[in-house]
Amino acid sequence: MSSERDPFAALRGRLQARRPRHIRAPAGSQSSVAVLLATGHAHGLEVLLMERALRPQDPWSGHIALPGGRREPSDMDRLATCLRETREETGVSLLREDLLGELDEISPRTPTYPRLSVRPFVFGMAARPALCTGPEAADLFWVELAGLPVTRGEETFQIAGRPARLPAFRVGSRVVWGITYRILGSLLDLLD
Repeated sequence: MSSERDPFAALRGRLQARRPRHIRAPAGSQSSVAVLLATGHAHGLEVLLMERALRPQDPWSGHIALPGGRREPSDMDRLATCLRETREETGVSLLREDLLGELDEISPRTPTYPRLSVRPFVFGMAARPALCTGPEAADLFWVELAGLPVTRGEETFQIAGRPARLPAFRVGSRVVWGITYRILGSLLDLLD
């Protein structure tokens, strides 16, 4: 398939030419996220982000995130976790055939967050799918990938009651930082 017919050919090739780094983690601390890319919009590739619902028991309550979550015992593998969580949070039923590849697995750097490993799976779709906001999402929205680098900067966050300056993308009034920032940064590096 030519890259004219497959807008994801170059990215798929780069993802499949590398071996993603995996972290050994116990089953209860394994998590997966979907980096869902869509084409067909005037601005080129876009990525689906979600604003997490405000929930007292969620350490990432209100954060901007990628769809995903923790692996459950019934999940066959980490990809199954990603597919299930994406469907629950966005209403999008991804197929294994939509998978372009994986990015390096990462863990939170902030010691106040739960210990877990996050495996990012990158998916490509020819057009934006219909969305249905699940209970863990306050909002779902698309962001133009090419526009993210110009919004890169630092923002001040309260972490464990202390201010910290951290790298972030500003998307309108929203701030993308932490794990989501790192995952999107590694994707942008591959697209360069």
